[in-house]
Amino acid sequence: MRLDDYRTSDNVGDQRGQSFGGGFGGGGGLGLILGLVGSRFGIGGVAVVLIGAWLLGLFGSGGGQQSISPQEQAGGKTAAQICSVDAASRFSCQVLASTEDTWGRIFQQSGARYTPTTLIFYSGRGQSGCGAAQSAMGPFYCPTDKKVYLDTDFYRELSQRFGAAGDFAQAYVIAHEVGHHVQDLQGTLEQAHELQARSGEAEGNAVQVRVELQADCYAGVWAAANRNRLEPGDVEEGMRAAHQIGDDVLQQASQGRVVPESFTHGTAEQRMAWLRKGIQTGDPAQCDTFSGAI
Repeated sequence: MRLDDYRTSDNVGDQRGQSFGGGFGGGGGLGLILGLVGSRFGIGGVAVVLIGAWLLGLFGSGGGQQSISPQEQAGGKTAAQICSVDAASRFSCQVLASTEDTWGRIFQQSGARYTPTTLIFYSGRGQSGCGAAQSAMGPFYCPTDKKVYLDTDFYRELSQRFGAAGDFAQAYVIAHEVGHHVQDLQGTLEQAHELQARSGEAEGNAVQVRVELQADCYAGVWAAANRNRLEPGDVEEGMRAAHQIGDDVLQQASQGRVVPESFTHGTAEQRMAWLRKGIQTGDPAQCDTFSGAI
């Protein structure tokens, strides 16, 4: 993906090199759970735990959470310094800037204003509004502070562990998390909470699958808006990544069997289908995963 000449975002923070103690405040033992989920499922397993816990009210105000000031979030660095730490940081900052411009235009077309998310880099361990961040968790969006958290070492895991190499696969990961931010701004996450509050576990999981598939579709919408920057093979890289983090693929690899009622992100085919739909249509209105079959 050609982003070499693209600007870098100013909406970044850096916790690399900082030391954080403690764990999840309002979430109790959630930090351990996330670590276990992340070690087993990587990117495919953690977002639902974070978002689900937030929707269930586990991340209330107070509760012993550690408050991180903007200065601490930035690690005493300017945005330009944060984005120039290494090639992975720069690329991530360029992808984020691209999502800002894309969603800014889309929101403006509907008479709304897009409020960007902030991307927080960390290494090994960090602190989010949702509690501790751990590299085993993979990238995630925290609805409590409306920030995306990323340990760029995950890019290597994405390639080596999940077999999804390529810069577009990396960009898809960020665009998916930004998709959750868009859902947050639209009130979709709160609506999902209301649906899950009236549902049993299996039904609640099914709601979460629709949340995740919509974020995949939104990632595709972003890609479509930047089609002129795509290179041959980029779409295939994204499809490969979407396939490798499907619930069925992850469960088969980790436990040797597939349990559909426990799916929280969708099958490989579903994830590829909704990412493809976003790319083909470029229209967020076509990303309604909450109506009809998925």
